[in-house]
Order: sequence, then C-alpha cells, then structure tokens
Amino acid sequence: MEFRIDRRSGIAAYQQIVLQTKQALRLGVLLPGDRLPTAKEVARTCAVNPNTTLKAYRELEREGLVEPRPGLGTFVRRSLARPQAAADSPLRGELTAWMDRARAAGLDREDVTALVTSVLQERYGGSAAAAGDGHGGAGGEPG
Repeated sequence: MEFRIDRRSGIAAYQQIVLQTKQALRLGVLLPGDRLPTAKEVARTCAVNPNTTLKAYRELEREGLVEPRPGLGTFVRRSLARPQAAADSPLRGELTAWMDRARAAGLDREDVTALVTSVLQERYGGSAAAAGDGHGGAGGEPG
C-alpha cells in the first residue's frame, strides 16, 4: 500500500493516511495480517514526518483495525470489506458504468464528486465530511 498526501485538500496528512487505510480495508486491498508501511517508508515516499504516520496508526489501533508488533511493524487486525463492494461485485460494475456515462456526458472529476456527495447526503444523511470518513457516511446504514 502506498499513501498519497494531497497538501491542498485541507485535510491533515495523518487523517488522509487514516482515510486511505480505511478505504483499502473496505475495498479488500488490505486484509488481516497485512503489514502497513513503516513510518520511515511513508516519510520517504510522502515527505511527511514519521510522527504523522504514527499518529494515524495510533488512531487506527484505537479503532481496533491495526495492531503494532514491536520490532515487526503495524499489521491489519480486521477488514472492513463487504462482498457488495468487492472489485468484481455487480454494484461496482454499475458504478463504473455510471462513471463512464458521466465522463462521456462531459462531467469532470469535481462535477462527479459534487454530484456523488450530494446524493450521499440525501441518502445517508450527515455532512460531506462524514460521508467520506467512515463515521456516518457511505459505509453505514442509511440514516
């Protein structure tokens, strides 16, 4: 797994690491037993302070998603993946087809993001930030 930090997003780097890890857990990219990159590796690839990564990993540990193993690294404890969200699921196929139609209709990334965020808010309730952080957005039950 390789993290990508967007310094223009307005979201703290450690939160981006948390969100990207949760997304990887939801999509089945990370599975129980997988080792996360070390703080030094993330510092080298993303130009962030190692403490930033450690802060993110501590938050993920508090949530029971990862566990540190002294001398070995930080490992995934549990997955957030659901079969309905798998890469080969019918829902993902439908979403991919919808994205293709949106692009063909001339919508750019920001247009699609705004549209999806709007529908998420309508269907799941909460704020746009909550919709993307796993605390009341797309990953939970409709509200």
